[in-house]
Amino acid sequence: MKTAIIGTGAMGRGIAQILALGGHTVQLFDQQPAAVQNAIDSLRKVLERLVEKGKLSADDAQAAIARLVPADSLEALADTELVVEAIIERLDAKQQLFQALEAIVSADAILASNTSSLSVTAIASQCKHPERVVGFHFFNPVPLMKVVEVVTGTRTKPAIMDTMCELATACGHRAVRCQDSPGFIVNHAGRGFGTESLKLLGEGVADVPTIDTILREQVSFEGRGFKLGPFELMDLTGLDVSHPVMLSLYDQYYAEPRFRPSTVAAQRYAAGLYGRKTGEGFYRYVDGKQVAPDQQAPARTEPKGLRIWVALGPEQTRLTATVESLGAVAVGGDTPPPDTLILLAPLGLDAATAAVGLDPTRCVAIDTLFPYEFQACKHRVLMKTVATSDDTIAAMTGLFANDGANVSVLRDSAGFVAQRVVGMIVSIACDIAQQRVASVSDIDDAVRIGLGYPLGPISMGDALGADRINTLLANMYQVTQDPRYRPSLWIQRRAQLGLPLSTQD
Repeated sequence: MKTAIIGTGAMGRGIAQILALGGHTVQLFDQQPAAVQNAIDSLRKVLERLVEKGKLSADDAQAAIARLVPADSLEALADTELVVEAIIERLDAKQQLFQALEAIVSADAILASNTSSLSVTAIASQCKHPERVVGFHFFNPVPLMKVVEVVTGTRTKPAIMDTMCELATACGHRAVRCQDSPGFIVNHAGRGFGTESLKLLGEGVADVPTIDTILREQVSFEGRGFKLGPFELMDLTGLDVSHPVMLSLYDQYYAEPRFRPSTVAAQRYAAGLYGRKTGEGFYRYVDGKQVAPDQQAPARTEPKGLRIWVALGPEQTRLTATVESLGAVAVGGDTPPPDTLILLAPLGLDAATAAVGLDPTRCVAIDTLFPYEFQACKHRVLMKTVATSDDTIAAMTGLFANDGANVSVLRDSAGFVAQRVVGMIVSIACDIAQQRVASVSDIDDAVRIGLGYPLGPISMGDALGADRINTLLANMYQVTQDPRYRPSLWIQRRAQLGLPLSTQD
């Protein structure tokens, strides 16, 4: 296929690279003529490095370089079959470009936009033939992030969607089909991780390093977790990028509570604390390296002779075994004796609600959503009520650190940290499926590859159990009365029927 790329920045170069390696002639055009030759020179160096590393043969590299053809004007693209624009993310600029191209290219040429946030339907709206306009959204760096969102506008021909998916697949990328909607799949589904973590920070549940550490160390799907915490990730991408995305998605979904932006982020954005690029964000950076924050470990005492009453519930047996393996005495009975500490295991509830009818000064809650048993985890998370005594916290912290695990202690919150963040990730993804934006498999693959999650979000929900996720979200909603936590109808219906969340209808 004869293709063309307009815009030779990082994204344009990346797309050109995979198309040229895929055997396609690629014409390159940029408003700055020197940028085209710079792009070709840069791609030549990239391909030569791949040869040096043994990842590409010298013949294949030379053939790919030969397929990169500079274009000195839009008119030079007259015989191209596919044009991919990777220009400034501005609606009027993309509309004007496609209008100009329609007067140049053939009637059956495809016009594709690498937009990450603009409506494909809106871009196509000024075209005489909007049916040939399609979204083709890659992620940076394109050659390494092997997923592309193929986005159908309201009037895009189905055959064009098929052609673009086949092209992406032939170039080694996973093509995910997506309806034109705010954020498409990945930017939409990604809201749960950062936005909910900001809300936790804004509520004073824990500080930045604690939230990051919990989500890196506690969350585990068969030993795999998040590679970066949410604040580490926001510092890496830059708050100047992520905060406007939060605002945009919230506005485009007409103030949907799940996407409500954070005043914490707004203040830091106003202060210019963008992250690594400015030397300070949620962390400080010196020479591009994060400065380790000062953290005070929670007070702890040795658990010798400690007596624990484990609250009744589905986790009682496993928690009792864990408490005993860690060196304490688990005490049975329907009510806690006066000489015991009280261990709660709420799912979506806060510690105060779980402690109703009990002595709150002796109560501590533990997050059981992920592995917590003896020598089965590297991080356990406890939560206190507003009345829990310091001695109780110190004793429980000592107990649950007795096998070498890290222990974090949170202020009271409906759903701890991991429950809230993972629950929201699953809920938003299930809502995307409910809205028919994309199929379950495409949502899971897009998010897993595009965001580097250990599993796709709907697979995360299945790993934890549809009923468990539904209960978690319903309890968070019950405590907070915040509609952001309402379970997706997709989740409710599958939980009621005992079906996996991945059940497609």
